Amino acid sequence: MPKRRAVVVGAGIGGLTAANALHRRGWHVTVCERAPELPATGAGIGLAPNALRALDAIGVADAVRAVGSAIPATMGVRRSDGRWLTRVATADMAARYGTAPIAVPRPAFTAALAAALPPGTVRFGTAVASVTAPTAVDDSAGHPTVRTAAGPDLPADLVVAADGIRSPLRRAYFPAHPGLHYIGETAWRTIVDAPDLGIPAMSETWGRGERFGVTPLSDGRFYLYATAVVPAGTRSADPRAELLDRFGTWHAPIPALLDRVRRLDPADVLQNDLYDLAAPLPALHHGRIAWLGDAAHAMAPNLGQGGCQAIEDAVVLARLLPAGDRTDSTDLGLAAALAAYTAARRDRTDAVRVRARRVGRLGALRNPVAVAARDLAVRATPAPLALRGMDDLFNGFRLPG
Repeated sequence: MPKRRAVVVGAGIGGLTAANALHRRGWHVTVCERAPELPATGAGIGLAPNALRALDAIGVADAVRAVGSAIPATMGVRRSDGRWLTRVATADMAARYGTAPIAVPRPAFTAALAAALPPGTVRFGTAVASVTAPTAVDDSAGHPTVRTAAGPDLPADLVVAADGIRSPLRRAYFPAHPGLHYIGETAWRTIVDAPDLGIPAMSETWGRGERFGVTPLSDGRFYLYATAVVPAGTRSADPRAELLDRFGTWHAPIPALLDRVRRLDPADVLQNDLYDLAAPLPALHHGRIAWLGDAAHAMAPNLGQGGCQAIEDAVVLARLLPAGDRTDSTDLGLAAALAAYTAARRDRTDAVRVRARRVGRLGALRNPVAVAARDLAVRATPAPLALRGMDDLFNGFRLPG
């Protein structure tokens, strides 16, 4: 019998992970991506133990590890004068969660995921104009049709909406949802070469309404990110000068890293205002459409779990779906699977979304008294207790069945 067909809208991390997971379940997969090609430049991403276990479950983790790098022996949070507020050994993380986190340049990550798919799976330059889908999930109600600007129409048994934080499919099928919520901060991200600096740790530094993160990548490169509390839409003429003005007097090695940023093309410094979803979606599916990643539960980056939760979504969705070879003669299994997907993922992802927002509020404090109290509380928390506080994140991923 012909294989079930899935159309994935979006070739980001969640979409490509879903394509790999569905392909391994025997589905015929087409990924529609409006960009002409995968990005060759961009920032980095940290993959926590939960995401790596999910990637292991679909057989692509080794390919991702090959383009990533191990987090240094120590990671933690510092003050702007360099004093550590909290530190944890990555060896302790590996012992507790079965694997240590890694850091990966996003372009290399998406390229590895795309390379694991059959040739022609990803259709670049293919913007999705609309998806028509019946509400019911059964043979008599008909199947979704994905219409693209490039044509022709793509019939599907399932559409996976991985179309990002401003998901047009979310707006179309959940028109009453309040949409996105500006969390009050903007963020800058870039990658620099600095093999000579010998930076021994991964760190995030908290100031007053500002933060600066340093994550070592492979070959002496570093993923840098910074945030500041500003009105939405605030932009400077030169982001390099803006970063130097805000963070140039902070502790070493931040000034030296900013000197490398100064040498970049301004276009290589990305700036995005930070949004999360104002409220959870009523469900993560509608008829034969399933939402995942930012399209389903956009969250602040404060826990480093946005991409990780998208990976979990994709793997859980594919595991719950019936096999692609149509061994059953009806789609009743598909209806049950999509309901189970919402049940498995909605509460977990919304809890992470809410937690990320709360952590961000701590990092964004500006009042000197509140900042001092925050720093004292973080310093007073023993490292083992702080690590145990991540159990629900890093051990919360479970494969269904």
